[in-house]
Order: sequence, then C-alpha cells, then structure tokens
Amino acid sequence: MWIADQWKDYELLDASDGERLERWGTYILRRPDPQIIWKNATESRLWNRADGIYKRSAKGGGGWIKNDLPQQWNISYGTLNFVLKPMGFKHTGLFPEQAANWDWFSEKIASAARPIKVLNLFAYTGGATVAAAKAGASVVHVDASKGMVAQAKENAALSGLSDAPIRYIVDDCKKFVERELRRGNRYDAIIMDPPSYGRGPSGEVWKIEECVDELVGLTAKLLSERPLFFLINSYTTGLSPMAMQYILGMKVFKSFGGQLESGELGLRATASGLCIPCGASARWFMN
Repeated sequence: MWIADQWKDYELLDASDGERLERWGTYILRRPDPQIIWKNATESRLWNRADGIYKRSAKGGGGWIKNDLPQQWNISYGTLNFVLKPMGFKHTGLFPEQAANWDWFSEKIASAARPIKVLNLFAYTGGATVAAAKAGASVVHVDASKGMVAQAKENAALSGLSDAPIRYIVDDCKKFVERELRRGNRYDAIIMDPPSYGRGPSGEVWKIEECVDELVGLTAKLLSERPLFFLINSYTTGLSPMAMQYILGMKVFKSFGGQLESGELGLRATASGLCIPCGASARWFMN
C-alpha cells in the first residue's frame, strides 16, 4: 500500500460504520465511504464536532445535512496549494491519498535532467497537474468539466504557477487523444484518472472495466521515444491494481521495457493507527 502520510493540513481522524471523519485545515468533515465496512466503536472524540456532515439518501444521491463550512477555503501540501469547495456529491475537490503519487512522479520529473511533457487525462481540479508543473514539467490538462478546469486554474495560481507551461483543455478525453495522434503530438509521461462511470457529450456510456483497456492502448501511442512514466488511478472496487498493471504491461511494457508496479492507495487513521483503502494505482516507469 502507498500511504499518503506527509500531510499537515489534512488528517484522517477516524473511520467507522461507512464514514470518514476528516480534518481539512481547521474544519472537520464527516463523509460516507463505501469501503469502510467495519462497524467497530468509534474511537475519536471529534465525531460530534464535525463542521460538515454529508449523508446518503435512501433514494440515491445525498447532501450536506450540516454545513457550517465556508463556500471555500485553502489548504497546502508542501509548496502545493489547493482551494476546497464542498460539493453536492460529497467531494471537496481534492483526493488527499493522491499525494503518494504526487511525491512519486515529482521525484521522477525533477531527476530526469531533461524537459518532460506530461499529459493529464480526466484531470479534475488539477492536483496532479500542479504537482507535475511544480516539479518542472510542462503539462496538458484535459477534463470534460469546465468547472473543474476552472478550479484547476485556481489551484495553479495559488501554487505560484499562473505563468507555468500548463495548457487547459475542456474536452472528452478519448476524442482529445485521437486528435493528438492525428496531430503527431507526443508526451513523455501520462497520468490517467478515469471515472468509474460516465456519459460522453453525445450520450456515450463509459464504464471503466469495459473501456480502460482500449483507452490505455490508444493513449500509449502518444508516448515519446524516451517515455518516463504512465500512471493509472482507479476508484472502482471491481478493477484491481493487478488488472491495471497487466494492461500497462501489455500496452506499454512490451514496447518499452522498464518496470511495472501496482498497489492500493491509503490513509492512516489517527484514532486507530490503521490504514484505510482509498483507491488503487498502477505505474509503468523507466528505470
């Protein structure tokens, strides 16, 4: 398990009975997490002091049943700065477990001793974009949501990267990859964080288990002659880390050699000292 344990502005306080208790800066949130299936007695004394509580609805969806939170506030991870905005579907605009990946690829970019061009697909609010740019890469940031891309620009500005070589693209990721192939553009590194389920602009249905193999194969054709890494993230419990690693092995390793690894991402709960699973990643990289 790759554990994001270098945070100061984020803390997983406790986890029990389908919920996380978290500190985001100075605010405490309670949010549902389907992987927290244990029903042990909660250990933290802070459960009843949450500033924000999100509850699922029996009819689907959900909402904040308590929201003593500002519309937005900022937190930092080292030299990276992010704006948080509680959303209607329980998210805050940041996945703190991804810091383990930010640290991993930032070191690879910084030590490459050459210009590195990164393609970040399904890039959301730009956590990986900001980390890669801060490490010295030029980044093409692609997401289908105009609002998420706008928040990514905010995060870059907060991190002192307003003038960094970042291109922001609002587009369907697969269609963008297809156009980049026709244009002859190439990238030294690819980051991909596809959703479990979604619909394209023309109503196309996306299910990650059915589509990820084709998309990885297509995107791998964008790699340069000296690629550095290819990172896939997944929050779909039915898509195992080893399955993603196998896909990278077939689509990337067979062409370039290098190394493969995969594992779960995790956060350590302060109350118990134990780690909770928070998604998975597979990585291909050159030695």
